[in-house]
Amino acid sequence: MAALLGTSTAVMLFQGIEQEANPKYERELALTLIAATIPFQGIYFLIYTFLLENNGKLSEEMMKKLNFASALCQVIAYFSIIGVIILWYSMSKMVGIAFTLSALVSMVLVRYSMNQTNESIS
Repeated sequence: MAALLGTSTAVMLFQGIEQEANPKYERELALTLIAATIPFQGIYFLIYTFLLENNGKLSEEMMKKLNFASALCQVIAYFSIIGVIILWYSMSKMVGIAFTLSALVSMVLVRYSMNQTNESIS
């Protein structure tokens, strides 16, 4: 998630500068998607840090609520990848397809790994 936040911030900065100089609808759409997901990326980190700092001190109900909110923020944060995909497709169809496929595979692998870790803990 840290890489996603860093990528989103960098894309917003550099593509935002390019958008001012050379406006394009696709870039505007991509930047809008990315900008809308950045707060969820930040909230994910806040929840994650809070859970680490209060490990063992929170009730089971509070843990479930925070874990649900964290998972929801994580899923919404993944939508920023759609914005990056739009940028790559507008640059090159081949690059867009390659990035789309690799992004989908990597998200599936990360979710699968996280589920494996959670099952081994239980």
